[in-house]
Amino acid sequence: MTFIRRSGGQILIFALSLVGIAISIYLTSVHYAKVPLVCSTTGLVDCASVLSSSYSVVPGTTIPITVPGLAWSLVMAGLAFAAWRLWPEQRNLRIAEFVWSLIGMVTVLYLVYAELVRLHHICAWCTALHVTILVMFLVTMLNLQEPELDEAPDVEEEQPVVTARRDR
Repeated sequence: MTFIRRSGGQILIFALSLVGIAISIYLTSVHYAKVPLVCSTTGLVDCASVLSSSYSVVPGTTIPITVPGLAWSLVMAGLAFAAWRLWPEQRNLRIAEFVWSLIGMVTVLYLVYAELVRLHHICAWCTALHVTILVMFLVTMLNLQEPELDEAPDVEEEQPVVTARRDR
């Protein structure tokens, strides 16, 4: 049962990583093609304001922040696939997934702070990506608490009842 639960978590992480890859590719292509986003541009949700701000590029460069986001999602997908299909018994992979998702969460917290406090706008695409990273972080935490595949739950074995045979 542990394997099924753990592999379900790995499948979820892998699928969410694919969503992250798709969003990152879309936002990166919009950045370079300089075409309008499919997103609201008024009120609190204003993708154009967020994605044209100084927070939308890697500091000191013109590289959109979506490129490291794409790399992050690719690494997470690779870790999830390896933990799901290649080496499901390797606890080190689950630890690596957790650490990688923790790095993602720290980045998300910074970017949400920038959106809400500095820019006073949020990007719906970014928020979708942030939610996927949050879910992946929570799943990796749960996966760490799962026992190893070769560890069976502690079940007391029944001792055979030995009775003396009486010859009459």
